[in-house]
Amino acid sequence: MLERKKDLHALRGLLKRHRAVGIIGARQVGKTTLARMLAHAWKGDVHFFDLENPEDLTRLSDPFLALKSLRGLVIIDEIQRQPEFFPVLRVLLDRPSCPARFLLLGSASPDLLRQGSESLAGRIFYHEIGGFTLDETGTDHHELLWIRGGLPRSYLAKSALESHEWRQGFIRTFLERDLPQLGIGISSVTMQRFWTMLAHYHGQTWNASEFGRSFGVADTTVRDYLDRLSAALVVRQLPPWYENISKRQVKAPKVYIADSGLLHALLNLRTQTDVESHPKMGASWEGFALNQVIRQTGAGRNECYFWATHGGAELDLLVIHGKQRLGFEFKRSSQPGVTPSMRSALTDLKLTRLDIVYPGDLVFPLTEKIRAVGITKLLDALKPLR
Repeated sequence: MLERKKDLHALRGLLKRHRAVGIIGARQVGKTTLARMLAHAWKGDVHFFDLENPEDLTRLSDPFLALKSLRGLVIIDEIQRQPEFFPVLRVLLDRPSCPARFLLLGSASPDLLRQGSESLAGRIFYHEIGGFTLDETGTDHHELLWIRGGLPRSYLAKSALESHEWRQGFIRTFLERDLPQLGIGISSVTMQRFWTMLAHYHGQTWNASEFGRSFGVADTTVRDYLDRLSAALVVRQLPPWYENISKRQVKAPKVYIADSGLLHALLNLRTQTDVESHPKMGASWEGFALNQVIRQTGAGRNECYFWATHGGAELDLLVIHGKQRLGFEFKRSSQPGVTPSMRSALTDLKLTRLDIVYPGDLVFPLTEKIRAVGITKLLDALKPLR
């Protein structure tokens, strides 16, 4: 297992400043392993409860009685299975001298854990983790990370076949077991069809009417499907950026399958050759590189956008970093070049800089404010922002 130093450092700092910290991320993304790494180095008592373990559920049959006397670090895994615990935790956290720090692990966004976001409002700080990133695997392994994705068991599989089979199993289990546990009462067949269709639209602007017609349901229904998968952290909705300029701008989000390995499994692409010969190859690379930039810059959900006009100008990713506006384009090409669309984005959005990320090993300028950044040099190029 790869050590996740950045996340461990962030969590140690958060637990010093907050009585309760939530680790959220998609299923099988490594939350439990990360928590155990943290617990191993914790100076003091550690109490671990897994809400999928019948013995731990029995121990917590009266959660207030079981938790009130504990000191040190209290870890509760799969908290979304028992949302009725949140009011109890609120009482425990509000004690004048709380003797424990609580680390809660959940496979959904706080928006989906409504009771948690309401009961613990102002009392918990959420830290979101994704799959492995380039700084954890090493940039030399970027192709493997792109093809298999960052879910630990997929990336670390002994063979491409084993990795693909694991991801197929993950999709089936997620749809049949995990979504119902999150209170999503939509049939697994319907959600698999929708998720697969979404994979074919990966990297495109969301069109509810088109999806609604394909499913024979209302626009609001397919929008609900999209929001549910986004809340379960397996789909990314990248919001549009628009401001007061003379051009008509796109105001619908772009949609991506959050993990490139899951995208390839949904498209039934088993090998790198399969991926590179598929029409979605360019969009797959875009989503992978976009995710790496977002993770490496540490940009939050309210700092990342895409931009497009109805006249055809567009920018794959806009990151608002303090007073800077940073633009990113992602090209699966060995010869990245400047386009009129990039020049338009640079001018209209008043970008500080625009980077074209491509699958290479060099960083070189193309114009005064535009440079090409090879994926193997991405960590160095983004270091000033981290």
